[in-house]
Amino acid sequence: MKKIIIICSILLLIGCKSKTVVTTPEPEIEIAKIVKLDVTAIEDAQKTKAYELGKRVLMTCNTSKFKPFNLSEATASVIKNTTEERLTKTCIRFRQYYGNFIDLQLVEAYKNNFDGTTLFRYKALYTKKVANKELRVTLNKENKVSSIKSLDWVNSFLMK
Repeated sequence: MKKIIIICSILLLIGCKSKTVVTTPEPEIEIAKIVKLDVTAIEDAQKTKAYELGKRVLMTCNTSKFKPFNLSEATASVIKNTTEERLTKTCIRFRQYYGNFIDLQLVEAYKNNFDGTTLFRYKALYTKKVANKELRVTLNKENKVSSIKSLDWVNSFLMK
């Protein structure tokens, strides 16, 4: 009986031996690489389009009239989110704090090699010099506005 218990114990230990698992390394996912572009190297048509569309949004604050984007200028989500009502709400706050909008000044541009977008950073100039504002206009591969965002100006570029 003792021999049977010992043999069963040995077989149990052998059966419970852990197996080595062979793992294949997962392919590395390429991290989105954002590269700063030389402003003079960007196509004039692309710079002009980003400038005109960004200025059209901020000029709404001065004129209270907004010409909506069309599908050749912007993506469907931008068209949906950029309404006259939303802009009016933002403009009331901006005019109160910063005064009338004057112009945009292109400071720098970045290329996102992962998704092919180009981000333009503009310094928005207002009549009151209380605070500096930034307008980010992002154009996708098809040269359509894929996002427009207003932030407080920070000299160093931060992805937000």
